[in-house]
Amino acid sequence: MLMEENKKNRKILKKLKNKYRLVIMNDTSFEEKFSYRLSPLNIVTLVLTLAFILMGTVAALIVFTPLREYIPGYTDVTLRQELTKMVLKSDSLEEKLMQNNLYLNNIQTILRGDTPDSDLIIEDSLHPISGEVIKSAGTADRSIDDSLLREYVEREDAYSINVHSDFSPGGTEDLFFFTPLKGPITNDFDPKNNHFGVDIVSPKNETIKACLDGTVIFADWTVGTGYVIQLQHKDNLSSIYKHNSILLKEVGKKVKAGEAIAIVGNSGELTTGPHLHFELWKDGIAINPTKYINFN
Repeated sequence: MLMEENKKNRKILKKLKNKYRLVIMNDTSFEEKFSYRLSPLNIVTLVLTLAFILMGTVAALIVFTPLREYIPGYTDVTLRQELTKMVLKSDSLEEKLMQNNLYLNNIQTILRGDTPDSDLIIEDSLHPISGEVIKSAGTADRSIDDSLLREYVEREDAYSINVHSDFSPGGTEDLFFFTPLKGPITNDFDPKNNHFGVDIVSPKNETIKACLDGTVIFADWTVGTGYVIQLQHKDNLSSIYKHNSILLKEVGKKVKAGEAIAIVGNSGELTTGPHLHFELWKDGIAINPTKYINFN
């Protein structure tokens, strides 16, 4: 049986090696113009060689030329990464632009003596790639350097404000002030000793309310007074609430008189217990809140 299979294989190999001559002749004179000797094995080898050359050429065109962009399903990783970076930069620029516009609009409105009318709220967002929470400026953690910078700015601002304890703002008597927090006053208004408001003692977790209709123009953490929220009211009047444990409103949010804006706390370095430090300012001048609000 093995001998027969070997004979059969030799016959097939012999047939593949049989030589044939391809001749091109003049049909009229029978003159031989071209001849080529070949075998079935040569033909198979030639066809395979041409096939490999063709596949190699196509592969080279796909890898080294822009033709690969036209192949369905092909993804250029570099191009996708660049596109993702551009989208992220565009989102960041848009958010920064919104924040700057809100800030400039509020400043211009305050300088005109009006109440800011922007309802834009800057909220936390999710990173489109990692899914992590991107905190807004009002909720981000503060570093030591940031705390020192804030303390320096607050100290410089304190020296640049014109304060008179005997100032009586015109038109304020016609306003109805809502009591932000009821309780005994432990520290009175004393601008000569740099105490520009009153301290109202209250148990923890008591709600602090807005004294007038207005717009939140500051809601953030400071070194000395902890979590602070400031409201801008009409007639260049503003109110400040310090040492809070939680801020319930964000910059740009409109509030009504009596609406909850914060929770009593003991935050900041300049505090010895849960209380509210409340200030009233008119045209950049501190005024005594007890002349207009009954805290008892």
